[in-house]
Amino acid sequence: MNAEPKPTVTLYRPVGPAELELISASAWKRFPPRLPDQPIFYPVLNEAYAAQIARDWNVAASGSGHVLKFEIDAEYISRFDRQIVGGSQHEELWVPAEELEEFNDHIVGTIEVVANYGPQ
Repeated sequence: MNAEPKPTVTLYRPVGPAELELISASAWKRFPPRLPDQPIFYPVLNEAYAAQIARDWNVAASGSGHVLKFEIDAEYISRFDRQIVGGSQHEELWVPAEELEEFNDHIVGTIEVVANYGPQ
């Protein structure tokens, strides 16, 4: 008897080339630990917002930006409140850096690249 798959939520993450390389090295299954000056990991709730960050911030900061898409266990992710950081479309979840490993353990499937910006 097959168990029903757990419900998931689709999230997005804008990243620069260094973070993209680390995610690739994890076989597209995990986000790397945060740097000491990064107390929060913030996946976003819609692709358009992730694209805006990748285009406007990651390209300027590091030469390229990438939008990642992934599924995460819905029950687990429901513990994090949605944060609005600008207009209503700017929705993020704030995951404390010390909880990122547990967050990674709840990713379902693999992380995929859905958009690239800047020189290729």
